[in-house]
Amino acid sequence: MQAASRESYKVAAERLDAYVRGAEPSAVATTAADILLVADLLRREPRLRRALSDPARSGADRSGLLGELLRGKVGAEALDLIASLVAGRWSAPSELLGAAERLGIEGLLASADSAGELGEVEDELFRFGQVVAGSSELSSALSDSAVPADRRATLVDQLLVGKARPITGYLVGVALAGFGGRNLSGALSRLVELAAERRDRQVAYVTAAAPLSEEDERRLGASLSAIYGREVSVKQTVDPSVLGGVSVRVGSDLYDGTVLRRLNESRNALAKR
Repeated sequence: MQAASRESYKVAAERLDAYVRGAEPSAVATTAADILLVADLLRREPRLRRALSDPARSGADRSGLLGELLRGKVGAEALDLIASLVAGRWSAPSELLGAAERLGIEGLLASADSAGELGEVEDELFRFGQVVAGSSELSSALSDSAVPADRRATLVDQLLVGKARPITGYLVGVALAGFGGRNLSGALSRLVELAAERRDRQVAYVTAAAPLSEEDERRLGASLSAIYGREVSVKQTVDPSVLGGVSVRVGSDLYDGTVLRRLNESRNALAKR
């Protein structure tokens, strides 16, 4: 987001935080779901996006237009929060859409946090991403835009029933819709990171040939926490092709100590002789 859009989002995010502090987790989840319904409407209606972010119209005028369209169709709390977004200044219509998506997601994560379930939701999102990545057939079925969204959502429901919290399922649905213009894998990863951020943690993606022991994972997490100055949430992926050692990615930082990397470097060095 550009500066003006970031400021507009910050105002709405602060209102969301204030609302969350005084509401039940279930009410927050309902409000967040309403916000995401509005975000979906903005995604499908580019003319509406443009009208609600038009700098030639006053913030009050744009908020009034939103109220006329949505009053009685979403809850009052959701309407108030979306109106606070619309009243701000937006550098582009797409940034209003992105902000509405983000606000709804933050609401869902906040409801999970208030219920003491955010860590579990974070883990469930990551594990679902692992399941999808491990099956080319499933990945293709869920990523195929030619397959109606409701059919893909039904498949997700079948996969997650009894295995994940309802908020996890809702967030996977947001990922299926292409959160932030990302593919399914990228959207799930971003949701994992947003969940960690709400817990004031950094995510470390660790790839190893075999699962790390609990003690090794704890030591690695402690070492990374010392480097980054905050708690680190370690997410393991097992990939026998790396042969040994570990690869660790934190944000844009990559620490690759795998045997496969060393073999590739040796192969490349020999090829240059």
